[in-house]
Amino acid sequence: MVPHEDSRDDDGLPALESVRARIARAARVAGRDPSEIELIAISKTQPADAILALAAQGQASFGENRVQEAQAKWPALRDAMPGLRLHHVGQLQSNKADDAVALFDAIHGVDRPSLVTALARAMERAGRRPDCFIQVNIGEEPQKGGCAIADVPSLLAEVRAAGLPLAGLMAVPPADTEAAPYFALLAKIARDHGLAGLSMGMSGDYETAVMLGATHVRVGTALFGARLG
Repeated sequence: MVPHEDSRDDDGLPALESVRARIARAARVAGRDPSEIELIAISKTQPADAILALAAQGQASFGENRVQEAQAKWPALRDAMPGLRLHHVGQLQSNKADDAVALFDAIHGVDRPSLVTALARAMERAGRRPDCFIQVNIGEEPQKGGCAIADVPSLLAEVRAAGLPLAGLMAVPPADTEAAPYFALLAKIARDHGLAGLSMGMSGDYETAVMLGATHVRVGTALFGARLG
């Protein structure tokens, strides 16, 4: 299914309006200002017309997880809609660092020293400095990317020493389990290290993430419908 500008949720609201309203409500419950939360529309596998339809409604931040796919789609999209902000979500290969720095405004998957080094060199060459989130393997799952919780202090030190623009922490809790304890743990790790940014929460749990301190939520299917590809 390719969504269009009048895609609606189960309550009859346009999808983007519904997600924004839910974010605002969760923020108010937590005593937060909804404007502190950046909604990232995860547009991986989505065609340009679906992205442009959402952008036309005022959505400015989008996320992709494959550099090659983003390179194919986004130059034309930015020409059509200047001012869009693009996030790389998920794992990033070190050999794609130059391409990622050239294209993305934020990188949410910094998870190892070799990538820190590659990004620092790429930023120096390009003269661009995308925001960087350290990805934490918050559920200690061997199949997932992200640095181990115990390795966060040392990776933070490397990121800071390399001069990367450190925005905060990112994590994806284990599937099919209650996300709140993992969000709370990530928030505690961030506080312990003086970090304000928390990239956490997806379509099924973004309201919980907001109530537990998320500054960036990554929402795909709730905005676009079922994933394509």
